[in-house]
Amino acid sequence: MQNTPHIPVMLNEVLENLNIKDGGVYIDGTFGNGGYTSAILDAKNTKVIAFDRDETVLPRVKEVKEKYGDRFIFFQECFSKILPTLKQNDIKRVDGLVLDIGVSSMQIDTPERGFSFRFDAPLSMAMGQNNLDAKEVINNMSESELSDIFYKYGEEPRSRAIARRIVSIRGEKPIKTTFELVNIIKNIVGEWQATKVVPRIFQALRIYVNDELGELEKVLGDSESILSSGGRLVVVDFHSLEDRIVKNFIKEKTEIKQAVSRYIPVAIENNQKLSFKSVNKNAIIPSKQEVEMNPRAHSAKLRVMEKL
Repeated sequence: MQNTPHIPVMLNEVLENLNIKDGGVYIDGTFGNGGYTSAILDAKNTKVIAFDRDETVLPRVKEVKEKYGDRFIFFQECFSKILPTLKQNDIKRVDGLVLDIGVSSMQIDTPERGFSFRFDAPLSMAMGQNNLDAKEVINNMSESELSDIFYKYGEEPRSRAIARRIVSIRGEKPIKTTFELVNIIKNIVGEWQATKVVPRIFQALRIYVNDELGELEKVLGDSESILSSGGRLVVVDFHSLEDRIVKNFIKEKTEIKQAVSRYIPVAIENNQKLSFKSVNKNAIIPSKQEVEMNPRAHSAKLRVMEKL
């Protein structure tokens, strides 16, 4: 059961930077509760093609479809599947792509999904029809594999100790619920430190289970083929791992690579063809007022590129 409404993060900034025009075709790669989709459709006479792997959004999809009719198309797919889906449906022109990366408040606030450490629920964290869930990871991965997951995706310095304890505990009985995992972590790091460590471990598991960083890298790579000339790519991300991927992609696609040796002809630099330009030099962050109204927005960063 959803406890709080899903508020689209930096909605006004997203709309402004998508540069929405009448007759445009826009992709909402993370439909969720349809906040961005509805706002884009209300802003101008546009069409929105939305994607989401989570089947629980389907009732909301139906509502949006009833309101906007043929102007709205939905595919129950990961955003890594945007490009092949467009090709399969002979959709060639897209004027903008918006991505809200990570877990939605709808998912976190549904206890039985197992995303949140605030509720005692089965360990799941699967965003869609995954072949994997957090319970399988916790109970089947080796100690070194768990340690690597916690360190790589949660940036947790005590990853080895936590992995070691998990393997020891599960040898006696399987770890099945969120609170069982929370208590294991608390017993290692203490109540006070657990306020920081528990979110990092849950983040790591969620990212691994849903291949979130792999999904992000794939859709960024495909965006060059998805967008028409002048089309905007707008990405809202929430933590350093995501943001690093987005920043590196922007740098790769918008900056001429300098010759590393004086023996390499300058012409090599001059012949490089850039595919995007950066619209904003620095990331856009939410206003103080928005953070007060929507705490989820506090770590958000919005980055924008335009297809050349």
